[in-house]
Amino acid sequence: MSEAAKGEHPADYGIEEAVIEDSWRRLAGVTPARIALGRAGTGLPTREVLRFALAHAQARDAVHLPFDSARVAADIAALSFETLELASAAPARDAYLRRPDLGRRLSDESRARLSARAAAPVDLAIVVADGLSSTAIHAQAVPFLTAFKARIAEAGWSVGPVCVASQARVALGDEVGELLNASACVVLIGERPGLSSPDSLGLYLTFAPRAGRSDAERNCISNVRGEGLSHDHAAFKLAWLLKEALARRITGVTLKDESDLLLVGGLVPPARIG
Repeated sequence: MSEAAKGEHPADYGIEEAVIEDSWRRLAGVTPARIALGRAGTGLPTREVLRFALAHAQARDAVHLPFDSARVAADIAALSFETLELASAAPARDAYLRRPDLGRRLSDESRARLSARAAAPVDLAIVVADGLSSTAIHAQAVPFLTAFKARIAEAGWSVGPVCVASQARVALGDEVGELLNASACVVLIGERPGLSSPDSLGLYLTFAPRAGRSDAERNCISNVRGEGLSHDHAAFKLAWLLKEALARRITGVTLKDESDLLLVGGLVPPARIG
């Protein structure tokens, strides 16, 4: 056996391990959750311990990976969106993690830049925020916006510059949306990594954004990624929510997502939902 081929199983290193398989093992094939792992003596099989350690490392890396805001902004600009790079009041990653409040408001420089910008009213402000997973934004933001751009054009919504925000949390969108004079704001943010999903994108929609809005006044679409909710399906759901939000002037607990009823009824042919 070549050196490159080693490492797939403890036996590759001369370790004999009697694994007692779980009777529910077949269910593990339909979920990324850690179920039916089996036993090796009084502990877990070595393969499962190593897989857990890898997943934990990937989750930690997703939180601490430096956010390449310049690259993300350039890739979004290539979709014909105007872009602005902003930063929260958190001066560095350690402060961002210890002080969530700093991530919820703009830095003085970013606030001044937006305040000085003459903002005609727009239907939607879009904020792309690193959140707790830069990995998610690097992987998901551009594919999602590619899908959502078609929905924007179809509805004829006006959109302000896409603000790419570093060290940012969801509530930062309230201040950005207010300064951009937007009727609604959607924040694309890297979600807190799970042990099977270090690259999950979340979408948070708020009608009439302004500082002080609560999470109960937002709608959330979660787990946008290849192994979760597809970019096309997420774009469809966000477009439905935004249309209802602008018409009914609400978001949050009073606006229920009923978009899937249209899909089940075949009333709206979705664009490339995979």
